[in-house]
Amino acid sequence: MTSVEENTDHTADSGPSGYAAARLRLLQEESRSGPSRRSALAGLTDEWLNALFTTAVRETGVRGATLVAVGGYGRAELSPRSDLDLVLLHDGKAEPRALSALADRLWYPVWDLGLALDHSVRTPGEARRTAAEDLKVHLGLLDARTVAGDAGLLAGLRTSVLADWRNQAAKRLPELHSLCRERAERAGELRFLLEPDLKEARGGLRDATALRAVAASWLADAPREGLAEARRRLLDARDALHLVTGRATDRLSLQEQDQVAAQLGLLDADALLREVYEAARVVAYAGDVTWREVGRVLRARAARPRLRGLLGSRGDRVPARAPLAEGVVESDGEAVLALAARPDRDPVLALRFGAAAAQAGLPVSLHAVRRLAAQGKPLPVPWPAEAREQLLTLLGAGEPTVAVWEALEAEGLITRLLPDWERVRCRPQRNPVHTWTVDRHLIETAVRASALTRRVGRPDLLLMAALLHDIGKGWPGDHSVAGETIARDVAARVGFDPHDVAVLGALVRHHLLLIDTATRRDLDDPATVRAVAEAVGSVGTLEILHALTEADALATGPAAWSAWRGSLVADLVARVAAVLRGTTPAAGEPEIPTTEQERLAVEALRTGEPVLALQARQEEDAVGVDLVVAVPDQPGVLPAVAGVLALHRLTVRAADLRSMELPDRLGEVLVLSWRVAAEYGALPQAARLRTDLVRALEGSLDVPAKLADREAAYPRRRGVVPPPPRVTVVPDVSALATVLEVRAPDAVGLLHRIGRALESQGVRVRSAHVSTLGANAVDTLYVTTPEGKPLDPQEAASLAGLVAAALS
Repeated sequence: MTSVEENTDHTADSGPSGYAAARLRLLQEESRSGPSRRSALAGLTDEWLNALFTTAVRETGVRGATLVAVGGYGRAELSPRSDLDLVLLHDGKAEPRALSALADRLWYPVWDLGLALDHSVRTPGEARRTAAEDLKVHLGLLDARTVAGDAGLLAGLRTSVLADWRNQAAKRLPELHSLCRERAERAGELRFLLEPDLKEARGGLRDATALRAVAASWLADAPREGLAEARRRLLDARDALHLVTGRATDRLSLQEQDQVAAQLGLLDADALLREVYEAARVVAYAGDVTWREVGRVLRARAARPRLRGLLGSRGDRVPARAPLAEGVVESDGEAVLALAARPDRDPVLALRFGAAAAQAGLPVSLHAVRRLAAQGKPLPVPWPAEAREQLLTLLGAGEPTVAVWEALEAEGLITRLLPDWERVRCRPQRNPVHTWTVDRHLIETAVRASALTRRVGRPDLLLMAALLHDIGKGWPGDHSVAGETIARDVAARVGFDPHDVAVLGALVRHHLLLIDTATRRDLDDPATVRAVAEAVGSVGTLEILHALTEADALATGPAAWSAWRGSLVADLVARVAAVLRGTTPAAGEPEIPTTEQERLAVEALRTGEPVLALQARQEEDAVGVDLVVAVPDQPGVLPAVAGVLALHRLTVRAADLRSMELPDRLGEVLVLSWRVAAEYGALPQAARLRTDLVRALEGSLDVPAKLADREAAYPRRRGVVPPPPRVTVVPDVSALATVLEVRAPDAVGLLHRIGRALESQGVRVRSAHVSTLGANAVDTLYVTTPEGKPLDPQEAASLAGLVAAALS
């Protein structure tokens, strides 16, 4: 607290007019602002109240009393229109009438000045009992300090109150957390409100005070980096708001934002909101981390006696660490770095860490994120393929993506990976339709898009377009035009090929095209449909744009999407697709086999057994290795090979299967080309893979049972249930086979289950093309009857339904 001596030019006499004049002079001083002014105002008020108290004690003859400041005044943080929170503490020996007279001589001068006052008269015992019954009273007393009178009375009370707070932490902190959640539901999230309440909203001043209370319990402590500065910014904004309005208000109304910004020396209202949002983000994130730690400690305390009783001394052992991905494990309900992880040598680790946590629905360890931020090795540009896939996996994880992304962003990892993110971070959107700031809207759009990935053939482009569609906001001119240039740069940086870069640029450029055309143009006019078709260019891009339009609207707010708007857009998409299909060539079957594939096929026919080869990929940024398997044609090859790979924890990134007939040799060979990567750890030896494959084909290795046992022993965590698989019959693609397209979440044993479903119906897999895009798999299968003919339409539809059921 600033001493009285430091404020000699504002010294007030004991009368209200003297204090009021000194107070006014202090508030009008342009050179004094922020913490200095708040402290000086508290000191000036202390001096005035001390004089009032001294006079009142002399007149009433009361002894054994002290005037105590609590709450914000107790912290010496008085804003221009702050309430005065005061307790008249007494030893219980004074006559009630004298004590009442003393209180009147203190409270009435405050009221006469028009200052808000929260007051009470209590003995230390009464104060302690009230605190035990009322959480808000207990919180206020944690910041209590003496203003005037017998300091010994408060010293004993503070010791008791702090001891009670620490001893009752297991009860009090859950109550406080519940209070914070209720307030957040009522007041909203400060950093997303156009007219935020600086005190009550989530991430506001009350939350910052709650974190101080948690720290006082000695049970957990908030991340301190940036927290004091964030709190100062919120207090400064409230000070400016009080000075501009002349009222004790905490709501930053639209009509006052420009004046408040000017009072703080900021450029405009947008700059003010962005600064307030940044501060609120820091407070809210610190709260998330702190309350998670409180929960962890309380759970551990509750479980420890029970564990000790069951396990003896082993009850104190380190929690088990379950692997999630290479370098990432789950420990005590959080995603943490493995003991052997080396951020300084693994540039993809930060993205792999975030993707694994989001897929498992786990919060991320603050220590792990800070270690990644401090020691992480920068990614090369363009990114390697694994980094791109991990980013897409993170974006496609659904709702858990939000918390993981914000944790990475809080430590600066997102702007390090994507420098263009800095311009949209915490950027307000002055449109009542929008619920979120620009950065959060982009992530919310990705969350919505993750539920629509089964509708598109390129879920990776959908998720990336969702992340980037508004990246041009904050730049001059049309944000779609500016965004196209930025999106192309980002896509190239992330490692997409030139064709995909062009598609992403077009998606960002035209992300408003469908909704604007559908709601503002005549769809019966052929020129309207032709213009959209020319802008979009292909059925595949149209498919993605349709899903992006819906995801963008759903992430904007409830007023941006409706069944009516959805039907208009769907009608437009159907008309444009009809135009585009007239010029779009149909997809063909996979290309002819390579020399290596033919060599292995010959060897498989000669020996009558599976032959395989593992080879490192030639591309510099390749993920995984190439595995080629040749097997004499027989039932069950696809599920057997896929099942063996799953047993060895190999993730299938891409696959291709074809049936080959060799000249001058009897019989057919199935050749399967896989691109695989170890889920974590080292790759298995080729000899072990071949041995297990032989056993699976001859029936001595029960692959389904082994996979079920492993799943039971190590269940795979998922944060949010992904959208259900979608299996469709693709017409007019092949005259030789029926084509099924499977869009499903990538999972262990996915191809094994597909293969078993096909085998159960007695169909042959003529060829297959499998691709894994982030957390999504898109598989195309060419199947025939045992006689080598396409299935009739009814059989094909039935087969598609059966495969979908097997995957569900």
